[in-house]
Amino acid sequence: MKLNELKSLLSEFSDRHFRISLPDGDAIPQSFHVTEVGHVHKTFLDCGGTLRESRTCQLQIWVGEDYEHRIETGKMASILEKTKSLLPDDSVPVEIEYEDKVISQYTIQGHRLTDDAVILNLANKHTECLAPELCGLPSINRLPALGGKSSCCAPGQSC
Repeated sequence: MKLNELKSLLSEFSDRHFRISLPDGDAIPQSFHVTEVGHVHKTFLDCGGTLRESRTCQLQIWVGEDYEHRIETGKMASILEKTKSLLPDDSVPVEIEYEDKVISQYTIQGHRLTDDAVILNLANKHTECLAPELCGLPSINRLPALGGKSSCCAPGQSC
C-alpha cells in the first residue's frame, strides 16, 4: 500500500479504530503505539553489481504496558500529516516495523473494514536475488536500477 492510499483510507474512515493484522492472522495488540514515522532511503549494490535504491515510509509499531492505549484512524492521519516534510511524496510504499520475537518489517497487503475499525493486513517481506540472469535463476519483478547502470558481470557469469 502506498502512502497516498493509506492517507485516503484513514481520511475516509476517520472515526474508527486503527488496527493491524500480522501475516499469520494474529492481531498486533490494540494498545500499540506508532513510535516512529520515517523516510527510509536505501541505496545499494546488488549481487550482480547494479546500483539500486528503494524508498519507503516506515511506521514503527511498539506495544507497551499501557494496555488501555488506542489509536484512532483520525489520530493516525494527523500523525502522518505531521511527517509530510520528511517524505519525498505520497507515492512511496508504506512498511510496518514491529517487534514480536525479533524486529520484522512487513508490507501492507491490503485492509479490511469492520463496523468500528480499519484493519491493515500485513504481508511478509522477502529477500531475493536481484541478478537472476547472472545466477541462472528465473526472472521476476525487480527494483529498477539507478541511472540505467548495467551490471558489472556479464550474462552467464556468477557473481
